[in-house]
Amino acid sequence: KIDNILEAFNIERSLSRKGNPYDNAVSEATNKILKVEFIYQNTFESLEDLELQLAEYIYWYNHIRIHGSLGYISPIEYRNRASFDLAA
Repeated sequence: KIDNILEAFNIERSLSRKGNPYDNAVSEATNKILKVEFIYQNTFESLEDLELQLAEYIYWYNHIRIHGSLGYISPIEYRNRASFDLAA
């Protein structure tokens, strides 16, 4: 089933080497967050509904959700501050 979904979005599946869970540590952490905060919390009536809700989640994740690893600010705020610091 997942292969069909990936194919529908023209996404190539990438897997870690067997027995080496740290190959894709960042991807795995991101996938866990996506599942816990988005997939498990929602139901989708159609592929279009999934696309819409996913776009809304990504906006929320990047613009509103605070991230502890970024000093408890959103990724957009972090980027804006970094850009401002570079320009100064």
